[in-house]
This record gives sequence, structure tokens and C-alpha cells, in this order.
Amino acid sequence: MLDILIIGGGPIGIACGLAAQKAGLSYLIVEKGCLVNSLYNYPSTMTFFSTSEKLEIGGIPFVTISNKPNRAEALEYYRRAATSNNLLVNLFEEVIDVKKKNDGFLVTTAKTTYTAKNVIVSTGFYDIAVNLNIPGEELPKVKHYYHDPHFYALQKVVVVGSSNSAIDVALETYRKGAEVTLVIRDADVSHRVKYWVRPDILNRLKEGSIKAHFNSSLKAIRQNEVDIQTPNGLITIPNDFVMAMTGYRPNFEWLQKVGIELSQDKFIPHYNHETMETNIKGLYLAGVVCGGLDTHLWFIENSRIHADMIIGNIVSKK
Repeated sequence: MLDILIIGGGPIGIACGLAAQKAGLSYLIVEKGCLVNSLYNYPSTMTFFSTSEKLEIGGIPFVTISNKPNRAEALEYYRRAATSNNLLVNLFEEVIDVKKKNDGFLVTTAKTTYTAKNVIVSTGFYDIAVNLNIPGEELPKVKHYYHDPHFYALQKVVVVGSSNSAIDVALETYRKGAEVTLVIRDADVSHRVKYWVRPDILNRLKEGSIKAHFNSSLKAIRQNEVDIQTPNGLITIPNDFVMAMTGYRPNFEWLQKVGIELSQDKFIPHYNHETMETNIKGLYLAGVVCGGLDTHLWFIENSRIHADMIIGNIVSKK
């Protein structure tokens, strides 16, 4: 029986593995995709808001030339953190269920079954997109994930949202030759947009290079056009692609299935803020999964401490 089974091979899952290894505990990290799967699926042009030292885990220096690392540098760093320390990681193995059994847990994956005294859930929130729930959302032209701006060159693109991901998509596709229209439900661009990006988008809007409809919402999507509800009424504009940058959420259904209690309003999981242990003894949460629908509360830089908190609690029990 393992001391710890860690579900999720992202930065925080890796941090938990490093902490477990340092404490001399037996462990295994199980990840349903590739290593740091969420980061791998980030846009190819992404630059982190955090500085490199705030993304460090396990006391391993993250050395970059620029102050803020990009996606490629982060992938390299976390991969080397795992491989250079010979972390025990099983990739492309999805965890199906976790059941409490006597003094431990029975963890069922798509490939096999494990027993562990403790389980850490570090599954992030990037797997399930928040839907618009409007007619036409199922069309192939509608994208909830964005990888590279070149694909949208010379196309009419509607971007839904006003936070970092939406603004990055709008600016990058515009600079590759797309005709971009932003649809924003609020009266202004989000104030959470990266401080070095915000002036750029405001200037593009002011000069008319990128169009924007504020206090508006997308109402319907068709093959060659979309309907937008604006303060001045419903309008229809030509359209080739819709980038629905409406955010993502943890797999609440899976968390409830394994017995973790969630708040009724924002589905925030129940856990001890000093130990990260949930309402189920021996079952812990780590990373952004702790935030429920408030996915902006937790990042790598402020949740990496969860690894030491959890491992410290497990060691104290032993």
C-alpha cells in the first residue's frame, strides 16, 4: 500500500510528489494526460503573469532570461523537475473512482487499481469549459480552447469575454490579420487583465482596430453569422469563428462522486485551510481545484505551499 497517491501531474501535483519523496514516503502521481497537461494545452504564445521564482516548486530554481517565463520555458522547467528527481509518474491514466476502505483508499483508474493510505487531489480546473448555452454552440466553428493565432488569419472572429484569455486571443488574432469583435457582458475590459496588456487592448478599441460591444451577450451562432444582444437591440454580424473564452471549471461531479462536500453557491470544496484535508480523513486537495467556481483565487504561485502543508500533516500523523 502506498503512503500517498497523487491525482494530477500538474505543477502542484509534481510539488506534492517532490515533498513526499523528500519526506521518505512511498507515492505515485497519476495523470490522465501528458505531464503538466493543462500547461501543455495553454496557447503557444502564452506568457505567465507570475515571475519565474514564484513558479518554482520543490526548491528547484526556475532560471529564465526574461522576468516572466513563457509556456515553453514552463514546460521545460516542470518536465526537468520531474525527470531529474526521478519522480514516479504514470501518464495517460485517468482516475475513475476513489473509495474509502478501512485505513486507506481504493483508487480505480482506467488501467488498474491502487491502494493508498492517503490521496491528494490536484486536478486543476482546465478540463471543462463553461458553456454559453445558446443555439449553435455545438458548431465546429465555436472554440473554447485557443492554441495559435495564425489559424484565424483573414477570418471574422468573435471573442466572448473580457479577462486575460479573451484579450490575449483578441490581440493576437488581430495581429495575424483577423477581423475581431469582442462581446463583453460588463461595461469595461476586466481590471484583472495583465497590466502590460490592458493599455494595448484599450488603445486598439479606441482606434477601432478591434470592435467591442459592452453590456452585451452572444445570443445565437449560425454557420456564417452570429446574433449579439446589445444595449441598442439585437444585431447580426458576419462570422467565421467564435472564441468562447468564458472560463473553465473543476470537475464538480467527480469531486462529489468521491464524497467531497461542496458549498451550494460556488461549489467550493470543504477542506481544512491549515492541513488541506477534506471532510474525508486522508483525502486532501491541492492547487486551483480548491477554489470551486472562483478559479481566479488560486494560482501556482500561491498554492505551491499546499504540498508542504499536506505532506507535513501526513508525516505528523505517522
